[in-house]
Amino acid sequence: MNDKRKALGRGLDSLLPGKSSAPAGVATTAATNEIPVDLIHPNPFQTRRSIKEDALKELAESIKATGVVQPVVVRPIANGRFQLVAGERRWLASKSAGKATIPAVVREVSDAQALEITIIENLQREDLNPVEQARAFERLSREFSLTQEQIATRTGKDRASIANFIRLLKLPKAVQEHLENGELSFGHGKVLCALAGFPDLLAKASQDAVTKNLSVRQTEELVAQYLNPEGGDRKKEKAVRPLDPNVRDAARSLERSLGVKVDIQDRKGKGKIILKYASLEDFDRIVESLTTR
Repeated sequence: MNDKRKALGRGLDSLLPGKSSAPAGVATTAATNEIPVDLIHPNPFQTRRSIKEDALKELAESIKATGVVQPVVVRPIANGRFQLVAGERRWLASKSAGKATIPAVVREVSDAQALEITIIENLQREDLNPVEQARAFERLSREFSLTQEQIATRTGKDRASIANFIRLLKLPKAVQEHLENGELSFGHGKVLCALAGFPDLLAKASQDAVTKNLSVRQTEELVAQYLNPEGGDRKKEKAVRPLDPNVRDAARSLERSLGVKVDIQDRKGKGKIILKYASLEDFDRIVESLTTR
């Protein structure tokens, strides 16, 4: 593991400028400032959409008893006020606990850094569901023009995972809701993306995965059946010349990666790979995938 991938283990300090920017009138102890909670505004880049009320109440009770153990991170804005960068739950719980101030580290950070730090914080705590992670990565790409490779370097994820997360956003809203509710995992979502060009099959497969509580492996097998229906003529052909397991696995891997049906015709190490697309969107995705690798 290289140094870039160790960024998550080192914590948020590796992403923050070293100089504190506390304004006059704010009480300071070393690098930590006691800032009135009412002077802090929420983070506009927050990628987490919901916070469990029970967990927030539990944290508020802990803060009442022992205070805030880890300071939040804020950045100065106009009129002597601050904007939250990291530590939303601690800030909300402190307000709920009736605290007038909260320990905070003040940093000068850009919008891009603020969004990046928010994502890193939530990834470290595994706070984001798959769709929230996908939206966060897509936002880094769209708003700050970061490539998937750059996003991977900053978050400690590999580029393929970033691409797979972003692909989840192409799934229908109903499937995304299953992912957000925890009824389906990231692994399920990644497998279901192979049916993105077949809306009816995708809806049925996702519903089966939820209602039948299918594992990722079982869902993968179900999707493979949809993508490779074995008709009578095909069964006869397979009876005469069985498909090599390695070739079959390669076809399934390509189907998962490209999201379209793949047919590999192999004979003694020679043959052809046929990609079958159902729409221009499928065609564009295939071209993009093949030309960016």
